[in-house]
Amino acid sequence: MMDRFEAMRTLVAAVDSGSLSAASRSLAVPLPTISRRISDLETHLGSRLMVRTSRRLTLTEAGEAFTAVARRLLDDLADAERAASGEYREPRGELVVTAPIMFGKLHVAPIVHAFLAAYPLVSARLILSDQVVDLIEARVDVAIRIGSLPDSRLIGRQVGHVRWIACASPDYLARHGTPADPDALSDHDCIAFEVPQAHRNWTFGSGASERTVPIRPRFSVNTADTVVEAAAAGLGIARLMSYQTAAAIADGRLVPILRRWDDRPTPVNLIHPPQPVQPLKRRAFLDFIAPRLSLALAQIEGTFDKA
Repeated sequence: MMDRFEAMRTLVAAVDSGSLSAASRSLAVPLPTISRRISDLETHLGSRLMVRTSRRLTLTEAGEAFTAVARRLLDDLADAERAASGEYREPRGELVVTAPIMFGKLHVAPIVHAFLAAYPLVSARLILSDQVVDLIEARVDVAIRIGSLPDSRLIGRQVGHVRWIACASPDYLARHGTPADPDALSDHDCIAFEVPQAHRNWTFGSGASERTVPIRPRFSVNTADTVVEAAAAGLGIARLMSYQTAAAIADGRLVPILRRWDDRPTPVNLIHPPQPVQPLKRRAFLDFIAPRLSLALAQIEGTFDKA
């Protein structure tokens, strides 16, 4: 008799790994068994779930719908197993966290390190990316997102905010002058931050006072820390998030400008998928990171109050 859970687990492994042979290796199950389980499942359902070619697996429409349901059922089963084994009584297991690259390096990674020191039965995988990571697909426990959250079934908790900051080196401002308003940027060299695409227009203000001005990039690059270094070297005016420029402004390498036009706070949220029984490792991490991240964000804001 077919074991439905084993069949679903096999199907999900095949989809995630991209082939039956890869699923065989990941599950440590012979390839003929993998193939038979999926064939038996298709026969039981009376529907083709996937199209198999020599290079890849492609889910049919029925296969996509069934795989999504299978994932949820397997997650619920895993929750029940963790509850029975005691994971919900003491934090344990792998914690998966994602955050933007520079924010993650500066502020999230040190908190994760401290969390691991406090909870020795937990391991962590930190995914740093400036692209939006699919929390369900990547099995992420907690994501740090900067910006307004779209309506979704994800659960969010705001821990603070950051701001856009235009800045330049003291040397650049001494040579070229300080722009009095955003329109004056047309007379200045600027540095474009190209992630995920080139920002050749900067938007200042909000509501009725919002204005978008074109910039003239003297230098373009796709990492924030390189933008900071280029601005500190006097190549032009940069515009980045406050957490990206705070250290260089605190040590005097950069000077914030156009402050009265950069007045829109951008929220920073901790988000996670809903779950009937939330793993203790996630609850413990949320309680651990929330106050520490709030303090770090308040200190960043204080840097600009002093500047």
